[in-house]
Amino acid sequence: MELRRVVVTGIGALTPLGNNLDDYWTGLVNGVSGAAMTTSFDASKFKTRFACEIKGFDPTQHMNVKEARKLDRFAQIALVASDMAVIDAGINKDNVDIDRVGVIFASGIGGLITFQEEVTNFAKGDGTPRFNPFFIPKMILDIAAGQISMKHGFRGPNYAVVSACASSTNAIISAFDTIRLGKAEVVLTGGSEAVISEAGVGGFNAMKAMSERNDDPQTASRPYDKNRDGFVMGEAAGVLVLEEYEHAIKRGAKIYCEIAGGGATADAYHLTAPHPDGLGAKNVMFAALADAGMKPEDIHYINTHGTSTPIGDVAEAKAITQVFGEHAYSLNISSTKSMTGHCLGAAGVIEAIACIKSVIHDIVPPTINHFTDDPALDPKLNFTFNKAQERVVDAALSNTFGFGGHNACVIVKKYIP
Repeated sequence: MELRRVVVTGIGALTPLGNNLDDYWTGLVNGVSGAAMTTSFDASKFKTRFACEIKGFDPTQHMNVKEARKLDRFAQIALVASDMAVIDAGINKDNVDIDRVGVIFASGIGGLITFQEEVTNFAKGDGTPRFNPFFIPKMILDIAAGQISMKHGFRGPNYAVVSACASSTNAIISAFDTIRLGKAEVVLTGGSEAVISEAGVGGFNAMKAMSERNDDPQTASRPYDKNRDGFVMGEAAGVLVLEEYEHAIKRGAKIYCEIAGGGATADAYHLTAPHPDGLGAKNVMFAALADAGMKPEDIHYINTHGTSTPIGDVAEAKAITQVFGEHAYSLNISSTKSMTGHCLGAAGVIEAIACIKSVIHDIVPPTINHFTDDPALDPKLNFTFNKAQERVVDAALSNTFGFGGHNACVIVKKYIP
């Protein structure tokens, strides 16, 4: 069976660097930090009092108040990002078969804010069970996929993907496979996450996973720096419109790039820590290259998982040198989490978007907040510290890894008719 080509024809993004694609990319290229003191709740008693929040987002600017109340924040931002992507792609009921348009969407956690609010309200009461009838539909993480399909009337394959912080990369790979196997012509895919709340921050603080650099939030996310002390929590939504190549050509679609391949593996090692030698990361990059039919030398840029954790950054760097050999030193590597923070289940898609823009514009966004070299890292690797770099980027690889040992990797490449 000959696999069909899959291209990207639409993009939507809500991130800590901006509430549209252009502002997001401009922020990345200019090395802007999205971190600031937390405004979503009173974090004064928490070990971490800052985050990378989406700024100035008001759901009622995009939907009426009644609709907004039926949605958790993660679904609100998912719907807004999907609207952007659909408009960008120019798809509508007149130029696509809605029975052949799917939605495969991800979240690592789902409606945690709603869960926290409902349980807290119950605990404050007299024990009589009084729950919002929308409690469950707001909370379950598949609801974003369902809401997107209902909003746009798309009746193709529809489901959610969850693999912690690898979720939206796995969703992209599932969408890619769905199209190239002929099960749909178009799939909206990506992910959203919004858990900057008492439960979210408190839970990750208890794990000692997050930075506590409250005196200087904007420099707290510092992947590959010797003095990194954990990730900075972010929130985001990103949506890609993936489309079968001939279908896109027939309707005269704008084409951003081509999806070349993807891979998924497991560390099978530890609940939260990566394999120290980067075993799973190495295997997933090899798997993605094989799926794409590409050699290591074909890749010019890697957007790393790079969360700013002491163990994870070193393990991934080891994996890169194992996969790419001498070519590793010709690559540009960067972690855009230094600017966006770690957007958990949405991290994969917004980093894939960064790769897509890099391939289009031949610019590699930087890893900001580098102050001190880490002797545990290979000094010959180019982490694109502190300043964006112009270079030819014919193909870019995006890594995402999740708690539970989930690894996912997707490769995008320049569109050539």
